[in-house]
Amino acid sequence: MRTTFSEALVKQATRSDFVFLTGDLGFNALEPLQKAAGDRFINAGIAEQNMVSVAAGLAHQGLKPWAYSIAPFIYARPLEQVRNDVCLHDLPVKLVGNGGGYAYGVMGGSHHAIEDYGILLSLLNMRVFVPAFASDLPPMVDQLIQLEHPAYLRLGKDEKPKDLDLPPYAPWRKLLSGKGPTVLIVGPLAGSLLGALRSLPESKRPNSWVLTELPVEEKTLPEAFLKDIKASGHLAVVEEHVAHGGVGEAIARCLMLKGVTPGCFSHFCAQGYLSKFYGSQNFHRKECGLSPEDILKELG
Repeated sequence: MRTTFSEALVKQATRSDFVFLTGDLGFNALEPLQKAAGDRFINAGIAEQNMVSVAAGLAHQGLKPWAYSIAPFIYARPLEQVRNDVCLHDLPVKLVGNGGGYAYGVMGGSHHAIEDYGILLSLLNMRVFVPAFASDLPPMVDQLIQLEHPAYLRLGKDEKPKDLDLPPYAPWRKLLSGKGPTVLIVGPLAGSLLGALRSLPESKRPNSWVLTELPVEEKTLPEAFLKDIKASGHLAVVEEHVAHGGVGEAIARCLMLKGVTPGCFSHFCAQGYLSKFYGSQNFHRKECGLSPEDILKELG
């Protein structure tokens, strides 16, 4: 998704309030943006705490800065600066984390982001965007440019099957219909999972939804989504994030507040490192029961 993200920002680079900071990362993807932004493309070096504080200062002066790094280096390493300099002042700094979930594979836990949006959504004024497909990025960037609040954009890999047709972008999208359970998928996992779910007969095929903007709020739950839950009696949430602070917890809370209680609730999520080994992203997904095969088996 990095390339599509860069292309979307190139179109915004002529804005007088645009500025982009990178923590010495983005090679072979951000060069067109560097050329378009000129001296408003700043390599802040491997100094993420300082980069976030500089971004906050730029935002305080009326600019709209973007700060980019590998996901845990943009939310975990500078967490104090994100909290105190950006969120407490409700500044429009856009944090961009590349490689959400287990995307960095064998590079290990220091490079994995499996608790990122749970941590960030506990901070004041924060919004989170988790694109499921590369095509989500242009409308997301357009929205983020206008957003006058802090935000975190979690980039991953586009896993969309080539022949899967997508409706126009929206935070909540229903991509499959059937008579099985209701499935809510967060982010890029949607691509590989939808490729498997759509092969099921209609009697077992889930009503499958994709969610790409957080936090989950009671007032923003689509009526069609609630209708599907009531009809199926079974909600399954799938996310490459730990359970604590994740969408599974948030959606359960919102449903309770609305008085909607499915008879069955399933939560497929990241579970850390069960074998104590590191491997590819698919290795970790499989170990946590997040592979399409494991989810199909559990859903029956």
